[in-house]
Amino acid sequence: MTAGGTATPSDPAPATLVLGLGRSGMGAARLLQQRQEPVLVLESGNGEVQHRNAAQLRQEGIAVALNTPLDTASLDALGFTPARVVVSPGIRWDHPLLQELRRRGIPTVGEITTAWEATRPVPWVGITGTNGKTTVTHLVAHLLAEAGLDAPMCGNVGFSAAELALRRLQPGQALPAWMVVELSSYQIEAAPQLAPRIGLWTTLTPDHLERHGSLDAYRAIKRSLLERSAVRILNADDPDLRSRAASWDQARWVTAQPRQRALEAGIEPHLWIEADQVLAAPDGAPLLDARALAMPGEHNRQNLLMAVAVGLELGLEPAAMEAALRRFPGVPHRLERIRSHDGVTWFNDSKATNYDAAEVALRALEGPLVVLAGGEAKQGDAQGWLAGLRREAAAVVLFGAAQGHFEQLLDGGGYSGAVHRVEGLEAAVPLAAQLAREHRCRAVLLSPACASFDQYRDFEARGDHFRQLVQQL
Repeated sequence: MTAGGTATPSDPAPATLVLGLGRSGMGAARLLQQRQEPVLVLESGNGEVQHRNAAQLRQEGIAVALNTPLDTASLDALGFTPARVVVSPGIRWDHPLLQELRRRGIPTVGEITTAWEATRPVPWVGITGTNGKTTVTHLVAHLLAEAGLDAPMCGNVGFSAAELALRRLQPGQALPAWMVVELSSYQIEAAPQLAPRIGLWTTLTPDHLERHGSLDAYRAIKRSLLERSAVRILNADDPDLRSRAASWDQARWVTAQPRQRALEAGIEPHLWIEADQVLAAPDGAPLLDARALAMPGEHNRQNLLMAVAVGLELGLEPAAMEAALRRFPGVPHRLERIRSHDGVTWFNDSKATNYDAAEVALRALEGPLVVLAGGEAKQGDAQGWLAGLRREAAAVVLFGAAQGHFEQLLDGGGYSGAVHRVEGLEAAVPLAAQLAREHRCRAVLLSPACASFDQYRDFEARGDHFRQLVQQL
């Protein structure tokens, strides 16, 4: 390895090549090294962050090559054939280099696979879905922790799965009793061996189509995780999942609607809600009060049911789960109530990065509202979101790269409320406060219906900035 981090033929051949020097790639490299597996990390970037991350790994004895294009020329220049290649989630699974690796018979796996291998035989709760998976992950982890179980959450939320595995494999540590893992489609497609003890599928709406190519391909990736799960828990209130209920031989369905509605759709629910009570099959025995969870919206009742279904599978008592739900603090950036100011409540729903998630927020809150929307637009059907804005929003403040596109959507979608355009949240927040006074609104809702990458590192950074601005009012 040269001083610049380039592999040379005289170096000992690393058994594993890790592609990508982000958080997932670093976690995978460290975990592999901890398991006595030689590693070389390749990173195409050459900026300040990459140099800082590379310096950390090199100090730990992990080889890193920066400014290395992810192509066959770089692979051939290594001077050795890696035993396998570990891929960070940000790299497309159909990337030309990965296709060439497979053609050469070199195994390619995702970062999540390294954690799965390292934590055998710990059972996983694997949670996926277009929307709702982060809230369900937090709820499941909360219920299990309140019951005294060592069941940390990781994956697409909090620590990467590799980071958590690395921590628990240190001297003096023990592997957890369970792992509660949020899994994105990017992670699932790169981990065909991953087979959770319990798999949950929250929702399915068009998302990441620029990566996966079609809704059918996206759906097939999500479904593959559930098919490999020993226990399958699905949301009967999701239209796409419900329409394919007959294709599941064994599944535990939950619905926030009365049991009869599920039966009419050909689904025998495992859990359902009537008169604010969570009821259970087979005889409708009452388990707990659905009002124990303070988070607004019917979608959060669906999330509650999925978490309770996991708790029942693990033998948790309903009364204990109800008490734990009453203590649940909520989830940042998901209809997070920030404060009330001058009679107006401010909500941070920065995680609403697509039309469907933003529409859910509009169903959960009672208008009139001022809605802040914008960022980097995604593909998708905006009609439900537009209907929600027509119904609940007295004013809409648009910001970021999508503001022109969104203004056209609002105009073409028959929205008759006030529409304002600003550059960013610094201008949007004081304007929203003014509009809330003028229109006598109950609340201001940041629900962008967009990705954040035009102005922020991620949706968390966007939500944190919004929270800071609101607290300064």
